[in-house]
Amino acid sequence: MLDAFLDALIDTLKILPFLFAAYLAMEYLESHTEDRIRRFVKRAGWMGPFWGGILGAVPQCGFSAAASNLYAGRAVSLGTLIAIFLSTSDEMLPIMLSSAVPVARILKILITKMLIGILCGFVIDGICHILSSRKTGQPEDGGDFLIERLCEKEHCHCENGSIVLSALKHTGNILVFVFVITLLLNLAFGFLGEDVITRAVSSRPVAGLFLSALIGLIPNCGASVLLTQLYLKGVLPASHMIAGLLDGAGVGLLILFRVNPDMRENIRITVLLYSLAVLFGFLIYLLGVSF
Repeated sequence: MLDAFLDALIDTLKILPFLFAAYLAMEYLESHTEDRIRRFVKRAGWMGPFWGGILGAVPQCGFSAAASNLYAGRAVSLGTLIAIFLSTSDEMLPIMLSSAVPVARILKILITKMLIGILCGFVIDGICHILSSRKTGQPEDGGDFLIERLCEKEHCHCENGSIVLSALKHTGNILVFVFVITLLLNLAFGFLGEDVITRAVSSRPVAGLFLSALIGLIPNCGASVLLTQLYLKGVLPASHMIAGLLDGAGVGLLILFRVNPDMRENIRITVLLYSLAVLFGFLIYLLGVSF
């Protein structure tokens, strides 16, 4: 127990400066680009899924929440919303950067998620256009939709004031998740053995993939931290991590359920997002893609 605790503490403290640097850069980027990116995506029209998929991969905190607000006001299409959700990686990027994962490896993961988001976004908008179920990519009459900053209340990002204080707060929050997850993994590896755990996961690949995607739906920072840590520890294969990160849109879904009054539609979007995550995770698994 003591060795597991000390190892988890040391491993967590090692990433502290790198994690803080990553969040400081993210806070700076968001404070200077968030409004412009939101307006750009809103005006993108039929190209919304393309730009949404690309900009969704940009490491900033509240974009998936802003996308939910824009969709609730019908300022962006369903395909654009899904493209942003699938492309967003929540806490994966800072965790990998602070863990010294090679940049080329990180870029492969981000580009894979981005391309999946763009592809799904265009297909969904094409189907919606054929079915004439809604006017895709067109804002409603009556002016701009009010962007409620609910992410300030719901997410561990979006701290008003100094970006340094915001980065410190977020770093502290994520370090707690990292420490707890690392401690639990150390205990599991110590009592059961790493080979036993890895074999247990690999022996039930389909069930594990469905579970990974289900974990990704949890609207909390800890979900993407858990999936990333399990992947870096060699417990989860790339396909399972991708499945969980594809539908891991942070608090985007939570905000959608709060601002979009059509609950049936919100449930359908959640099921669609989960199904796409499982589908592409399974394809990656069948193709044997690794990162």
